[in-house]
This record gives sequence, C-alpha cells and structure tokens, in this order.
Amino acid sequence: MDDDNRVTRRRVGAAEARRANRHWWDGDADAYQAEHGRFLGDVDFVWCPEGLREADARLLGEVAGRRVLEVGCGAGSCARWLVTQGARPVALDLSAGMLRQAAQGADRSGVRVPLVQADALALPFATGAFDIACTAFGAVPFVDDSAALMREVFRILRPGGRWVFSVTHPMRWIFLDDPGEGGLTAVHSYFDTRPYVEQDERGVATYVEQHRTLGDRVRELVGAGFRLVDLVEPQWPAGHEGIWGQWSPLRGRLFPGTAIFVAERDLGAPTPR
Repeated sequence: MDDDNRVTRRRVGAAEARRANRHWWDGDADAYQAEHGRFLGDVDFVWCPEGLREADARLLGEVAGRRVLEVGCGAGSCARWLVTQGARPVALDLSAGMLRQAAQGADRSGVRVPLVQADALALPFATGAFDIACTAFGAVPFVDDSAALMREVFRILRPGGRWVFSVTHPMRWIFLDDPGEGGLTAVHSYFDTRPYVEQDERGVATYVEQHRTLGDRVRELVGAGFRLVDLVEPQWPAGHEGIWGQWSPLRGRLFPGTAIFVAERDLGAPTPR
C-alpha cells in the first residue's frame, strides 16, 4: 500500500476503532504530553487550543462538593484542577498510556484523583452517580457510536446534572489539517460523516477520528434526554501565537476551531433502567 492510501475516509467498525485508538494513544501518550503538557499544565482545565480555561468560562457551574466524571481524561490535568476547586472528580480513559501520564502528573503536582481505565461506551458507574460530566476533546471524537456515549453519560448523571464537552468544530472538517494558507480552502463536504482514518500497509486502522455535523451533535444530545444550554465557539485570543496541529492564529482569526457543548439532564427526564 502506498503512502496515499495510508490516510482515508471510510466506515470503521466499533471494534476496529476501539483497538486503533487505544493502541494509538498508548503509543503516543509520552510524545503528546511532551509536546502539549506545558500548554495544558499539570493542574489546569484548558478546554481547547484557543486556551479557554474553565477558571474563566465556568461552563461546569458550581463544582465545589460535586461529584464529577472526566471522560477521556488524558493526563488528568482537568480533574486535578477540579480537586483544587473542592470537587470530587474521577478521571477515566481507555488508554493505559494516558493514565500513566495522569499518574505522573499526580506525582509531580501532589494532587491525586481516582483513575479508572474503561470504555466510554460502557461507563462502570451506577445510574445517577455523578453531578457533572465533562471532557476536553476526550472520547467523543473517537467512539464509533457517540449517540450511545451521550446515553451513557445521561445514565450516570443525576437529574439536573450537567454534561460539557469540547470537540473540533465540525466546520473544520471542510478543510485540510493545515495551519497555514493550505488550510483556508474548502476541499471536503461538511455532510460527509465518514471518519478520518490512518491505516497501516495491510489497510488496518491505526487511528480513527469521527465527524458529526452540528445538527448531529444536537440530535444526539436531545435524543439522549439532554437539554442544550449553550454552544460555545471560542474566538482566537489576541496575542496567542501558538500552533497546535491544524489550530493556528491564521485560521483561528477567520473561523472557529472548537465547539463546546453545554447540556443538562432535565429534572423531569426519566431515569434509564
């Protein structure tokens, strides 16, 4: 298989996607943290490459005393920050490599959070166990059935609980992953929801990232029983000259790179059995 066939857009089954992404993040955890760890911090809650912090945005609402689940926690910096705000967080990730980084972050900072290795589509917690669930680019873009993930999060939240997650802004899928001029020209259909796939010479997926439109995300949330409270599209801040993959000042000043969905479980919504 030539290099042109190593990257494609195709449907991927649940098992292949899970294997690919678990292996990818296990292998990339150290390099990812080496590249982005300074920006993310050991004890900080950064929602996106634009640098929006929960300390400023307060999208989770009041967290002191609340039980919080960070889904797809990566190195766990967000969960550790929540501890400093008086919350009672649990940090969950599929990748043992990322959880190893989370343990190292706890050693460096002295701030510790319970770590759980599990699939976000089968959260190992009781119904109504948490007040808040959140993730900054974790789990949601990588599972094959994100509607099922929304239902799982709904299940583990108490009535009135809040679910906040950030993902690549869906309109970014129109463009190439290029932080420069090449990333300003539309080349893909916004409505093509086949995942982005990197694969080996045998055609086996090694990395899978899913695409959903804004409408898809809203329907997933509403279908699970949530009420959409807000959709935040962070602007690129003045003076921020950093580049993170396809995020850059050039692109960020023209169109959004991140979408943050803020949703709540209605008090009257029935509890799943």
